[in-house]
Amino acid sequence: MPRDLAIRCSCGALQGLARDVSPEAGNHVVCYCDDCQAFAHFLGRPTDILDQHGGTEIFQMSQAALILNAGAERLACMRLTVRGLFRWYASCCNTPIGNTLATSKIPFIGLIHRCIEKPPDDTFLEKSLGPIRARVFQQFGIGDRAALPAGTPLPMVMLRFGRLALRWRLRGDHKHSFFFDPRAGHPIVAPRVLTVAERDELRGVV
Repeated sequence: MPRDLAIRCSCGALQGLARDVSPEAGNHVVCYCDDCQAFAHFLGRPTDILDQHGGTEIFQMSQAALILNAGAERLACMRLTVRGLFRWYASCCNTPIGNTLATSKIPFIGLIHRCIEKPPDDTFLEKSLGPIRARVFQQFGIGDRAALPAGTPLPMVMLRFGRLALRWRLRGDHKHSFFFDPRAGHPIVAPRVLTVAERDELRGVV
């Protein structure tokens, strides 16, 4: 059954809701790519964002289902490269919020687990988000990658994501986002793009 999940940064300045969340409403995945690892190090919080293999737990959902009712002015955005994803976080305490594409036309957000308040009856978020469907980009994982459980093949996960994204677009979810101006389609804050030196420094610790 769908449920609303509380969204909160570490210091509590930014708060909101992820509405009508269910396993059918999105994709529950873990991403091990070096960019997600670099983002965690950029925020200075790798130990409470990344798992033991360098993975970031993410729920891919519609931006329209995410409501910020306090602290929206704290939203900040960065990009690892000029063509990279928009990576959103709370500037007050460097809590990651999620990743979006650089366009408002495909209204998804990869909501990062660290900003989700886990319900008392769902400490691993599997009741709310469903089991992890895929563990992607495992070639960038750290430690014994052979210990990682197998997941759904990436093409199948991408097919499911494509169907979800098309549904969100057709029902007009791109017009209801806290991250993009609904008329102009621009991000509400200008993303900070890292320099090559800054990016190389972060990737050097991954």
